[in-house]
Amino acid sequence: MATLYTHQGENIRKTWLLMGTFLVLVVAVGYGISWYMQTPMFLYVAITFALLMNVGSYWFSDKIVLRMTGAREATRTEFPDLWNVVENLSITAGLPMPKVFVVNDPAPNAFATGRDPEHAVVAATTGLLSILDRSELEGVMAHELSHVGNRDMLVMTVAVVLAGFIAMLSDFLMRTLMWGGGGNRDRSPIFLVVGIAGIILAPIAAQLIQLAISRKREYLADASAALLTRYPEGLASALEKISSYSQPMRHTSHATAHLFISDPYGGGKKSVGQKIGGLFQTHPPANERIKILRGMDV
Repeated sequence: MATLYTHQGENIRKTWLLMGTFLVLVVAVGYGISWYMQTPMFLYVAITFALLMNVGSYWFSDKIVLRMTGAREATRTEFPDLWNVVENLSITAGLPMPKVFVVNDPAPNAFATGRDPEHAVVAATTGLLSILDRSELEGVMAHELSHVGNRDMLVMTVAVVLAGFIAMLSDFLMRTLMWGGGGNRDRSPIFLVVGIAGIILAPIAAQLIQLAISRKREYLADASAALLTRYPEGLASALEKISSYSQPMRHTSHATAHLFISDPYGGGKKSVGQKIGGLFQTHPPANERIKILRGMDV
């Protein structure tokens, strides 16, 4: 039987493989545009714009997320159990105490944000706090602190940068082809067909890889949480309760959905992504996560 450490190593390797594939897509699309336009100027402008835009989002990501989710800072007096759990787990993990926030929402869920452990935030909904016992809450908060410790926010930011970069380059090339731009107009029509196919497929592939990276980070955070608490059953039991709640959160956004421990749109109705094999899901199936947790040898 695979151990906790086996799952951690496996998910890290898969994540780096996905990131490497992302980079190959960026190079391929960028090379195609440069070749077609016979000038690197537009590519340099696109890269500069994408990096500036996303670096800015990265530095202010925690404030943006907190505003979008309607979270408010929690106090030890008002939420002593949540505060104490986060504090104790932070000490155990050797992490700085993150800021603790609460979202007034009956849907049970939680998330972490922030660019690094020194600027981290963990948040839980009031619905989560009302249905979980102490060991289950510890499992969920250990999961979120694992995201902080594993620097998953940084990985997801890089993924967003690359996905947006590919989409922008593809859109630029599409406009160029539509208006007949570029210096290779005498090329075979086959190039146009291949180019248009690449323009359409590249952003889709980028989005699929971005979502896959999110799913893999969830598996890794589950494994790290089990290692931190030495009690995988706590998180497994919490995921059972969370996944049984079918209603979506009051304030949901596709931009922040991947940050939550469970799909904030609810698990009652199957989305298009679930019906075609889950390719477009930001979270792995809860039953798979629970099965892995209960099969761990801690």
